[in-house]
Amino acid sequence: MKRINGKKGKKRPKDKSRKQHHWSPDNMKTMIARTKDLLDPLCDAEGMELVHIECQREAGGRILRLYIDKPGGVTLDDCIHISRQSSDMLDVYLEDTGPFNLEVSSPGLNRPLGKKRDFDRFKGNRVNIRTTPSVGGKKKINGVLLGISEDVVKVSMDDQIVEIPYQDIVTARLADNISKEIKF
Repeated sequence: MKRINGKKGKKRPKDKSRKQHHWSPDNMKTMIARTKDLLDPLCDAEGMELVHIECQREAGGRILRLYIDKPGGVTLDDCIHISRQSSDMLDVYLEDTGPFNLEVSSPGLNRPLGKKRDFDRFKGNRVNIRTTPSVGGKKKINGVLLGISEDVVKVSMDDQIVEIPYQDIVTARLADNISKEIKF
């Protein structure tokens, strides 16, 4: 006999009728796409923008994180409202994905850039971009965003312009754009 939780007993056989939910990278991409299709119209109807969706495993379990924004910024009440509506929709349409925790947040200072229009909208801001494959021998590009043209994002870095194919961008975020100088 094997010890289970410090007690002697038989090990229970796995219940094969119970569906196992695995969050592989492909499953996560599918879940993000399905979530976007479901929640983009909801956010638009509420006068908000669904900025970004993250899906990841963390110590507390699986997390589906939504970033929302609107002109003038979002409030806690906005996040609660979208969370409640999103939760109901996701429970119905994503029931086959297994359990997850839903978080709704404002994008914050290090806002993710995911949509092509974001790369023009935040022109002139500092950005951190991660790519695959590498661009000019680098996978991490930090510089000033110059915009996007014909699916190529341009960033000024070390007195040169780096051109990054949009499809090669894994993640892109605004960098800390607050001056760190302290004046007395």
